[in-house]
Amino acid sequence: MNMRYFVVDAFADELFRGNPAGVCLLDEWLSDALLQSIAVENNLAETAFLIRREGFYDLRWFTPELEIDLCGHATLASAFVIFKFIEPEASSLAFETQSGRLVVARAGGLLEMDFPARMPEPIAVPELAEAALGVPVLEAHASRDLMLLVGSEQEVRELRPNLDLLGQIAGYLGVIVTAAGDAGGAEAAGGVGAGGDAGAAKGDAADFVSRFFVPGSAVPEDHVTGSTHCNLIPFWATRLGKDRLLAKQLSARGGTLYCQNCGDRVKIAGKSVLYLQGEILLEG
Repeated sequence: MNMRYFVVDAFADELFRGNPAGVCLLDEWLSDALLQSIAVENNLAETAFLIRREGFYDLRWFTPELEIDLCGHATLASAFVIFKFIEPEASSLAFETQSGRLVVARAGGLLEMDFPARMPEPIAVPELAEAALGVPVLEAHASRDLMLLVGSEQEVRELRPNLDLLGQIAGYLGVIVTAAGDAGGAEAAGGVGAGGDAGAAKGDAADFVSRFFVPGSAVPEDHVTGSTHCNLIPFWATRLGKDRLLAKQLSARGGTLYCQNCGDRVKIAGKSVLYLQGEILLEG
């Protein structure tokens, strides 16, 4: 069989920005081993696999190492492909996943994802954290990932972490490093959740910033990570006293996320750009 395949730069409004994700359209599930092999061959942070059902899509995500329970940028990329090539008249899409039903809707010039909130719990700062980051760590919080709070946007931007040391902090998928944006909670997000484009340009100040590291993986720093914002949005909404936030992930490629805190759910919106379309050949 041949498989339709796309690569999409998610959370980006131009090529070579944001986070590239592979999107594979299937007619039926292949073996987990074959899905994992395809993800290894694609060598992207995540590859999404989709099957169209009656009224929804089954969706799974694989890194080059393993299947994961939630991935934001590959969900955004999947929705972008479906809206563009499969259901151009649709206003929203539903995905059945390991993390339950996820909905992606058109919101002006953005695509907006509805994800579960994962408010992290405060913990003691791990012993190796400051040595690994090379900057003071003000607080530590944890859920699926370890979240480390530092003092400024500049510190997040200029981090050169010791990934070997960071990898010795066991028990987490990855490590989020975050700080308030330089503007101290600038107003953002005009239309997120209300059918409008939030309208923030590249130069607009962020309410909060982050980076995400997965030591020892094929992609040790993720470019833009939707799933970590399931932690970050409720955390910063509480800290800043506002439910609509503009977030930036300060990787080399960078990305902008338009966020809304909705109690036990969060909304994460962004743009995407198509890089590649073709076929994966599974013959012989």
